[in-house]
Amino acid sequence: MDGSVLFLAMPRISEALSPTADQTLWILDAYGFAVGSLLVAFGNVGDRYGRLRLLMAGTAVFGAASAAAAFAPGPELLIVFRALMGVAGATLLPSALAVLSELFTDPRQRAKAIGIFAATFAAGFAVGPIVGGKLLSSFWWGSVFLINLPVVVLFLILAPVLLREVRTTGTGRVDVPSVVLSAAGILLTVYAVKHAAAWGVTVPPVAAGTVGTAALGWFVRRQLRLEHPLIDFRLFRDRVFTIAAVTGLLPLAAWSATAYLGGVYLQSVLGLTVLDAALVVLPGAAVLIVACVVTPALVARTGTRTALVGCHVFVAAGLLLLLGTNASGGVGWYVASTVVAGLGYGISFSVVADTAVATVPAERAGSAAAVAETSNEIGNALGIALLGSLAAWVFRLQGPGVAGTLNETLLVPGLSAAVVGDAKAAFVTGLHVAAALAGVLHIALGALTLRHLPGASTSTGDAVARAAEEASGVARP
Repeated sequence: MDGSVLFLAMPRISEALSPTADQTLWILDAYGFAVGSLLVAFGNVGDRYGRLRLLMAGTAVFGAASAAAAFAPGPELLIVFRALMGVAGATLLPSALAVLSELFTDPRQRAKAIGIFAATFAAGFAVGPIVGGKLLSSFWWGSVFLINLPVVVLFLILAPVLLREVRTTGTGRVDVPSVVLSAAGILLTVYAVKHAAAWGVTVPPVAAGTVGTAALGWFVRRQLRLEHPLIDFRLFRDRVFTIAAVTGLLPLAAWSATAYLGGVYLQSVLGLTVLDAALVVLPGAAVLIVACVVTPALVARTGTRTALVGCHVFVAAGLLLLLGTNASGGVGWYVASTVVAGLGYGISFSVVADTAVATVPAERAGSAAAVAETSNEIGNALGIALLGSLAAWVFRLQGPGVAGTLNETLLVPGLSAAVVGDAKAAFVTGLHVAAALAGVLHIALGALTLRHLPGASTSTGDAVARAAEEASGVARP
């Protein structure tokens, strides 16, 4: 809910705080990178020290950071508070999925439960813009962050009553150097991409990208040597697990980028109000909810390969429908895009989470859930960072050269209609390039899935069981 509201609120935030092009991108994805950097670490912490304790602390911090973000006086502090929200958010998702894995030990029941769990994300995506649109119609931009507070308060009251503490032993210590390496590597690498897209290739981003890449390489090598790694890369020896993990990343990258760019397109290019833009995205969100719920039954009938191939086909088709949009119209194309792609996103959300949790024993469920959510959150942030930066780069090349982003350009007084039209056309071109690239990547991944995964008779449970056995070196009879 928080993320989908922010996409629609960005034009208002741009008007109020006047962020630069790269600050705009950081406001959007500081949360995602903080979550992605720390999810695995907090999954291990919850396994060892208690999931309920971690959930309570994380929820309290999330609420406090949300309230602070609502009253941020400038873009710098808003980025800081969004990052703090991400740190808190990293405590929530792995523990929640771990609790589900213990409540539902039967694989079919667990798959249905995780499908419903994923559907709540889609429901938040659907409800967020409606609630946010109502708030933005009457209040200032910061009100969209306050919608988190009622949920936070209810959770802090009810969790101690309804949930019990769950912890495991023998999971080893959390390796602090690994946490630092992964976080630093991700942030430095993405900073390099963002800065290059917004300002061009210079020495600082090249140096940052080099250091970040080296840190990520060191992180991977360290995980392969540790007895209790943050990420068990041995699981990626299995093709099913690997493709499922990539399926957790790529659709979220496409979704986050097109949701952000689409929010700007609907409001700043087509001139829709916030509430009207929220109503436009509602059909796609409804399809996404239904897809999350029905996917477990689909996988049980058709197998993992068919579901994953279908995911990539639907997402690719939906993304390519965006090419029908233009600066003078295209609401119908946008709705069709979100509806078709929503089918693929729903499949991805359900299959990836169930695959990860079913792969490991119950005592490592928090860590496995963190791996699944890490692929989602990193994909969420990478979509805006990479595809969003690509769109910003195209705008910088083809736009009128007045400012670095469309919203900044439209705020410049005294622009002629021709300049405004050129700016909007350049933004739409950037949207088309980002959507086309994401669509091609989905087609390629769908082809790899069709070629390398077992046939339709292989269910998710069989696939993840084989992944766990191969990763541990145990031969399946």
